[in-house]
Amino acid sequence: MNLANQKVLAAKAAGVGLGRVMLVPERLAEIKDAITKTDIRVLIKSGAIKISAARTPSRGRAKIRHAQKLRGRRRGQSRRKGASGARAGKKSVWIHKIRLLRRTIQTLREQDKLSAETYRQIYRKAKGGFFRDRGHMLFYLEQNKLLK
Repeated sequence: MNLANQKVLAAKAAGVGLGRVMLVPERLAEIKDAITKTDIRVLIKSGAIKISAARTPSRGRAKIRHAQKLRGRRRGQSRRKGASGARAGKKSVWIHKIRLLRRTIQTLREQDKLSAETYRQIYRKAKGGFFRDRGHMLFYLEQNKLLK
C-alpha cells in the first residue's frame, strides 16, 4: 500500500516537513481513501495522522556555557566588544568606587584608626580621584603612617 501522496498532502496541510508526519498503522485503510486536503485535515483531527513536535537544538551546551559565565569565565579580552566605558559606564564605576572608599575610611574612623583631620584629608583625596582603588588607599595610609 503506497501512501506517499497522502503523506505529502498531510505535510502540506499541516505546514510541516515530511519527516514530522506519522501515519497510524491501525488506520491505514482510512488514510488510503483520503485523496483531498480536506480529507487529510479530518484525519489529522481524528488522530489517524499524527504530526510530531518540532525538534529543537539541545540546550545542554548553552547551559554549561552560561554556568561558566556566571563563574566569571569566558569574559576575556577577545570576547569583548565596545570600549570599557560601553561595558560599564564611567559614572557608575565612579559611584561604586567612591562609595567603597568612603565606607572604608568611615569604618577606619569608627575603629579610631584615623584622626578627624586625617579622615578629612583622605576624604578630599578620594573625592579628587587620587586613589585607584581601596587597596591603593590603604597602601597610601600605611606608607605615610597615617593609621594610628
